[in-house]
Amino acid sequence: MPLYVSNKDETVRLFKNPVLEYFSHIHPATPVVVYVPVVIWMIYRAAYIVPWYSIVGSAIAGVVAWTLFEYIFHRFVFHYEPKSEWGKRLHFLVHGVHHDYPRDRTRLVMPLLVSVPLAIALYLAFGIVLPAGWHEAFFGGFVAGYVAYDSIHYMTHHWQMPGRIGRFLKAYHMKHHYVNPQSAFGVSNPLWDYVFGTVPSNKHISRNPTHA
Repeated sequence: MPLYVSNKDETVRLFKNPVLEYFSHIHPATPVVVYVPVVIWMIYRAAYIVPWYSIVGSAIAGVVAWTLFEYIFHRFVFHYEPKSEWGKRLHFLVHGVHHDYPRDRTRLVMPLLVSVPLAIALYLAFGIVLPAGWHEAFFGGFVAGYVAYDSIHYMTHHWQMPGRIGRFLKAYHMKHHYVNPQSAFGVSNPLWDYVFGTVPSNKHISRNPTHA
């Protein structure tokens, strides 16, 4: 059986209600269109409060914080295995559908009905522990990390990733789908897989996953 299984454009209906079904789909460019202006606005606001080097440092910290959030959320929330039937249904809606239909290009990025409330909650939480200026720059970096994550995730499934890094990220994520879903939880990068020991075996990672 090949490592990379093609099921291009395959999808499934999740809701009988047409409104809920409509909002369960999202164009993959939506995070870029919606959140890049947020990043720019946060950095703009920070520039009125703290010096440029504080903005750079705080934004970089925000990006790194996103990578850890990405890993933890993917591993412990998306891959939590509920016991109840209700929990199994919810898990399928949240992430299981992506593993069953990984080529569904309209369910590869987080719907705004989920990402917007989460972003607001995290913005308020960061504001509790970070001073003005640092708070905005950190959140801007965090959101930039999210946009990069969703974009990379889409590309690993639907683009022929160029260059050594691109080919590695595509092959790395395909192994999460088709070899061992309990490894390779990092999508935008493998940093925290190395830290927490969830790096997959390299012998199964293809350098040319053309059928992903």
